[in-house]
Amino acid sequence: MREFNQSYIHGRFVPVQGTTVLQSVNPSTEQTIAHTRLANRDDAKLAIAAAKGAQPQLAGSSKSERIEMLKQLEAAVLARADHIRDVTIEEYGGPVSRAQWVSQYASQCFARTAKILAGYEFTRHIGESVVHMRPVGVAALIAPWNSVAGTICNKLASAIAAGCASVIKPSELSPWQTEVTAQALHAAGLPAGFFNILLGRGDDVGDELSTSADIAKISFTGSTSTGKIIARAAVDSMKRVSLGLTGKSAAIVLDDAPFAEAIGQALGAAFMNNGQACVAGTRLLVPRHRLEQVITLVQAHVSALRVGDPRDPATAIGPLASRSQYERIQHYIRRGLEQGATLIAGGEGRPQGLQAGYFVKPTVFAHVDRDMDIAREEIFGPVLSILAYDNEADAIAMANDSIYGLQAYVFSSNVQRAERLAQQLQAGAVLINRTMVDPLAPFGGVKQSGLGRENGLFGLEAFLEPKAIVTV
Repeated sequence: MREFNQSYIHGRFVPVQGTTVLQSVNPSTEQTIAHTRLANRDDAKLAIAAAKGAQPQLAGSSKSERIEMLKQLEAAVLARADHIRDVTIEEYGGPVSRAQWVSQYASQCFARTAKILAGYEFTRHIGESVVHMRPVGVAALIAPWNSVAGTICNKLASAIAAGCASVIKPSELSPWQTEVTAQALHAAGLPAGFFNILLGRGDDVGDELSTSADIAKISFTGSTSTGKIIARAAVDSMKRVSLGLTGKSAAIVLDDAPFAEAIGQALGAAFMNNGQACVAGTRLLVPRHRLEQVITLVQAHVSALRVGDPRDPATAIGPLASRSQYERIQHYIRRGLEQGATLIAGGEGRPQGLQAGYFVKPTVFAHVDRDMDIAREEIFGPVLSILAYDNEADAIAMANDSIYGLQAYVFSSNVQRAERLAQQLQAGAVLINRTMVDPLAPFGGVKQSGLGRENGLFGLEAFLEPKAIVTV
């Protein structure tokens, strides 16, 4: 049994002051694997003070010094990639292929940002002015439970490059992944206070970060409901806010697409990370006259998916992260049936042969109406809804009929046609004939999927503000 009871503040691992204890369960076995004592508001104040004290030094550092820090962070995280992978599987249930990708992505965030920083000009001449891009100040970086190491490193890389000290609050549901990531970052040897890490609940630690006058910027990834709470709390002190929020992504298969290949990719987009991804393409839009062909293809693909031990390289879908996630998925499967959708794969309960663990059957509904809950709400599990469209205009209208707009997918043998359609979709990103994002492209959503952008140049500038100096 592991015990987690420390925060990382001012360059040291220190005991937390909070008294709330959470129990962590291995989602594959439902066995308790850890107890975590959470930080409280007083711990958050210490972390904020440490970052505030370090801010002048980091803001005053040179570009070359920041590039060196990013390289140190890259090396330190890469050296612990196997450990990050293993605890992602143990604590979260991520399939080994996904966990391996995350463990590499975490270090690559620093490498990519260092390259961007090397070519970035912090001073520009615009009109009669000299514009200086200055660090916004101390930043709060809040990461979700479904992508811990990757999200922390991505946000931290941009903050360091911009010259912003930070307080990092991962989800309190991920203590083991947080500890391993914190140990890796600590090994980079950056000056004390440049980054600080603590686990705590939103109603005390999260609230302190959102309301403290010493926090200038919040970068949050999580649900739309929580993002709204943060934005409301931040407005009194006029914090700069970046929000990466809920998605309900549409995957459009056009009638000229190679259907067997496109359907396979679309299912990969729907079920990635055990379906627990904000960019999961959980609405599959297909031509009505090809619907029966699509159903046959989907059933064949889903029947070949292995659900089970996430340590097994042959496993496509591991367990959901928690019992609450498992029960959430069961609820939505029942709602789909109650509202009249046709179940063509999966269904309620665990897959055959799995008696324990938060495993669910990869589930697909056809004949889904756009007003059904399963077509409108983010389910956050391996549940796919197939909607039929009559023509291209109908497909666009159906895809845009959502309060969310994070990412979309288009499959077609005619790239020019797909690009024209992509221009009409209300989404922060559109992927054509692929399911992997470009890590240098801006990432973020429109409508209720968020504010601002991360990644690459846009991620760096999210932590900077222009200061114009005009002389006679």
